[in-house]
Amino acid sequence: MPASSDTAPTGHAPRGLHVITWGCQMNVYDSARMADVLRPLGYGPVERPEDADMVILNTCHIRERATEKVFSELGRLRKIRDERMSNGADRTIIAVAGCVAQAEGEVILSRAPYVDLVLGPQTYHKLPEMVARAARAGGAVIETDFPVEQKFDFLPTDAAPQTQGNLTAFLTIQEGCDKFCSFCVVPYTRGAETSRPVASVLAEARRMAESGVREITLLGQNVNAYHGDDGKGGSETLAGLVEQLAQIPGLGRIRYMTSHPRDVDQSLIDAHRDNPALMPFLHLPVQSGSDRILKAMNRGHTADEYRESVRKLREARPDLALSSDFIVGHPGETEEDFEATMQLVRDIGFAMAYSFKYSPRPGTPAAGQPMQVPEDVKDRRLAELQALLREQQDAFNADMVGTVQEILVTNRGRKPGQIAGRSPYLQPVHFDGPDHLIGSTVKVAITTRRTNSLGGTMIRETASAC
Repeated sequence: MPASSDTAPTGHAPRGLHVITWGCQMNVYDSARMADVLRPLGYGPVERPEDADMVILNTCHIRERATEKVFSELGRLRKIRDERMSNGADRTIIAVAGCVAQAEGEVILSRAPYVDLVLGPQTYHKLPEMVARAARAGGAVIETDFPVEQKFDFLPTDAAPQTQGNLTAFLTIQEGCDKFCSFCVVPYTRGAETSRPVASVLAEARRMAESGVREITLLGQNVNAYHGDDGKGGSETLAGLVEQLAQIPGLGRIRYMTSHPRDVDQSLIDAHRDNPALMPFLHLPVQSGSDRILKAMNRGHTADEYRESVRKLREARPDLALSSDFIVGHPGETEEDFEATMQLVRDIGFAMAYSFKYSPRPGTPAAGQPMQVPEDVKDRRLAELQALLREQQDAFNADMVGTVQEILVTNRGRKPGQIAGRSPYLQPVHFDGPDHLIGSTVKVAITTRRTNSLGGTMIRETASAC
């Protein structure tokens, strides 16, 4: 296991590390842990690639033209490296990590032979070894296999967390996917579903809480499929893990994402009813409201099964709010299918949502399917869906006015004498108050709503430290 230290070990001069992160919250977490494993080699964060001895592109393969975006950035980094070297600096190490690296590692080295390291999301614990191999061999090093060992078993356990000074943090507890949705590359870039042992998760969460974190978001491609080793010969569910996390001193708020409707079980529904640390805001992607398209997507559930899960969740926690993901224009989607999606949105009501046009991903089943939907049709459907979702989000925010919300104060506000925080529903809330309340939770009467935030009046200054 790599050693860890807050300072560079003897023999390692301080070096600058700049990480560029694209994609999901899990990539944000991965970038922080890559910095952790490189710290013992003397690498510390710098703000600009021009000042870096090593630059890592942590990539995402979900969005359209992700690969071309990587090559565009690599061209820019090559110019920066050449200029640094012309000024007498050592050669900057350029690394490509994440899902694009996993999917197209050999292509990257072919098109950009000046790249030094290519590593998939399951191998970043090998970064120190890869740096050493690149130095010895003088050429590129690639690690895109799915290793037998779990990367979390090899990460530093006593490193100062990248969350130092932050009040909120991400914590990956599960990776990979066994669902194989027709449109998705995750099973091919992140591998099969795996869960971290309970003890490992709890230890990292305690370090975060000790560093000042008050709210943790648990991450996973299918986070509610969590089944971590409980250290007693069995496995723990997400609900059981949340129960244990809620006992950590200082940790007052717990969230999780992203969930799959097939993995919403009764224990998780009960946790939303019984555990006050679990925030009443759930991201539960449905993608479509048409059973025919859900089947074509290989989602493994129907629209009515989704509705029933939502009904049970809201029965258990009446103040629960939902967000979701939607894809319009999946191959074969008809106007009737699209209308079924619109009807599901009307039936459920969402506090917010992410919506996208379908775009083919090479190697996924949907990419080769017939009846691809024309772009202009996808554009129209997306605009209609987003208008409805925006209307629902505006209505949800309007309904906050007149309520009292527990706000985790995270920072100063925009105006003098103002502080700001986040509601249980992740809404930014601004109100007058002293700076010493940052890090506490306070009761705020919501009085105004804006496009993307709320305003209010603190009821009293008595506060809890979460």
